[in-house]
Amino acid sequence: MTMTRRAFAGTASSAAALAATGGAFAQSSEPIRLGLLVVKTGPLASGGIDMERAALQYMKARGNMLAGRKVDLIVADTGGVPATARTKTQELVEKNNVHALVGPLATFEVLAIDDYVREKKIPTMGVAAAEDLTQRMVNPWFVRATSSTAQCAHPMAQYCFKELGYKRMITVADDFAYGQEMTGGFQRAFEDAGGKIVQKLFPPLTAPDYGTYVSQMKQDADAVFLGFAGSNGFRFVRQMNEYGLLDKIKPIGGMTALDESVLRNMGDEALGIVTTCWYSGELGGLNTAFAGEFRKDWKYDPGFYAAGTYASFEVLDAALKATGGKVEDKEGLMKALRASDVDTVRGHVKMDAYGNAIGDVYIRKVARKDGRLVNAIVKTYPNVSQFGDYDPKAFLANPVYSRDFPPSRFIEK
Repeated sequence: MTMTRRAFAGTASSAAALAATGGAFAQSSEPIRLGLLVVKTGPLASGGIDMERAALQYMKARGNMLAGRKVDLIVADTGGVPATARTKTQELVEKNNVHALVGPLATFEVLAIDDYVREKKIPTMGVAAAEDLTQRMVNPWFVRATSSTAQCAHPMAQYCFKELGYKRMITVADDFAYGQEMTGGFQRAFEDAGGKIVQKLFPPLTAPDYGTYVSQMKQDADAVFLGFAGSNGFRFVRQMNEYGLLDKIKPIGGMTALDESVLRNMGDEALGIVTTCWYSGELGGLNTAFAGEFRKDWKYDPGFYAAGTYASFEVLDAALKATGGKVEDKEGLMKALRASDVDTVRGHVKMDAYGNAIGDVYIRKVARKDGRLVNAIVKTYPNVSQFGDYDPKAFLANPVYSRDFPPSRFIEK
């Protein structure tokens, strides 16, 4: 299989790089080799392309150097296929001798490479939200600067019940681990708040048409929670609009249902739709420069996949600086990554004891700004952990969220 390789030559001198980073880093003639696992084909391609664009933007802004050392960034297209993700990971490690990995994009992909990453002891900055890698099956070589799958669904469930007044809801999601885990977390928190999930639908990830599922939805429900990835969320909303249901059943989006990477393809049917994520292109702080540069280069706002990759590079960069640029010291690098306490484009990130980010979660509403659709922030839940309001020990005593957990208590025929 072919591998897309981008070998970056530093444009700044070593002296300038040292000055920019405090001059504290051990120099080496060997570049840091980073592997980036993305998806460039299929329904997840929009996110994968954004991942690569964000990585290139981060490296370009730093003269293609991290911690005083040049960087070779080697990009591999997994195609959104677990077996291919594993093959590409093996190539990056065994052929390209990468020191660390960023990615992959999808939950089923990171689960497919989990045992290999453990075996080869490869420091990995995950973008995928697979719950158990930072919960019951903690991978000591894996940390995540984004969130677990249900981390944003927990506060959204509370928001739906307590502030939007929804009592009866539907969940619909891609039928793979990401969709199942997200809707499982939403169901648990919504029902614990006092609501009822009255219907659960799971279209296949590659469903060519959602007409069958849209027509099945109970029209007396208050709203439907969307646990879609890639472009599937906006495709589902588009078909809800075609069936005349947007005024009858309010769509509520999970982290990637109406991501900025697909929002640019939507029209007025998206206005007012509420979603939840740990990021919005409308954030200020460090995000102002990142989002502005991204928008300048690509003519749309960065979203989950771009910001997740950029934040991962920020966390990795800080950890490398803490170790003096010694990327060859795997244990030292992982210790620094797990101790991360860093300001990023998504806001402040601090790792919990399991290697997952604790950070703010935002409730967003699609609005029009300067002629484009944006995810405007309407509420912030500060310092949200992957366990939400649940006790971690009690949380981990339960199974991972799935089609069957939590059990369905209020499904209506």
